[in-house]
Amino acid sequence: MNVVKERFGALHSGEAVYAYKLCNQQNMEVTILTMGGIIQSILVPGRDGQVAEVTLGCDSVADYERSGAYFGAIVGRYANRIARGQFELNEESFQLACNNEPNHLHGGNSGFNLQLWQAEPSTEDNHCSLALYYESEDGEEGYPGKLNIKVTYTLNNQNELIIDYHAQCDTTTVVNLTNHTYFNLNGSDDCLHHNLIIHSAQYTPSDETAIPYGDLESVKNTPMDFQTMKPIGQDIEAKTVQLKQGRGYDHNWVIWTERDKGYSLNPVAWAEEPDSGRTLEVLSTQPGVQFYTGNYLEGEPARGGRQYGMRAGFCLETQHFPDSPNHPEFPSTTLNPGETYHEQTVFRFGTY
Repeated sequence: MNVVKERFGALHSGEAVYAYKLCNQQNMEVTILTMGGIIQSILVPGRDGQVAEVTLGCDSVADYERSGAYFGAIVGRYANRIARGQFELNEESFQLACNNEPNHLHGGNSGFNLQLWQAEPSTEDNHCSLALYYESEDGEEGYPGKLNIKVTYTLNNQNELIIDYHAQCDTTTVVNLTNHTYFNLNGSDDCLHHNLIIHSAQYTPSDETAIPYGDLESVKNTPMDFQTMKPIGQDIEAKTVQLKQGRGYDHNWVIWTERDKGYSLNPVAWAEEPDSGRTLEVLSTQPGVQFYTGNYLEGEPARGGRQYGMRAGFCLETQHFPDSPNHPEFPSTTLNPGETYHEQTVFRFGTY
């Protein structure tokens, strides 16, 4: 196990951005930036033993700064959308930036994806880790209370990348953190030939601005049903309102609505790519997963000076449901002083 640090570049402000490469004994490498906690690269072996890139990303800080795709980043303070940027806590109203008109998205105009995080690497016999720290001030992007966040990336010899999220506040606030990595397990032009299972019988249908109505709807006999493995592209062009208004999949699937005792990991999804034989299994303590098929990636900066095309990769963003602060029927995203926000997600890579 090994961790290698090198300078990656600098923010437009001039502050240095560093890359930390986590390496295991199975030829898997994960590169993480101090900017936004971005997973800049994941290299894993395929069926033939050849190591290849399985994520989308950029070569420079400037490309990450100008991109609107949140490639590989930690997003927050609230991942996904809040309707009209408005919510109430303890009978007090809060107004956030509406950076995805007419709604608030992924923490606002300058979310956690654009911030510099303090890094602390560590290495053990069977795993290596990078702990990242960020202090979000009271009022940052309109959110109440100071929030101290720690996100730890751990790579082990089972080719698992484990993400642990911890946060504490001094004033009641809302918190919903996730990682926004786009996967393409064979580096192909689009992700539509990947086979996918989502371990969920329900999803939260949404309006034309991607805000849930509040209902939990069955996926049975609809294009949203991934309970049995199928290619991502099989039903993506189905002429349903939900798929047409999002140009494809960009919805929250329900993993649970009431947390079991403790913070048990639940199976979320399984993806496999037939040509390379690579597989990705996702497990999480989170109640939902936003499955997004990169419907708006066209023209986004890519590695090697290229640009990505539509649906170049897919996201499995484990998180709480969109707009939860305005839906008391959803699992709560409220964090009170004295409590600790803690969620975990595992990305487990393999072959078949």
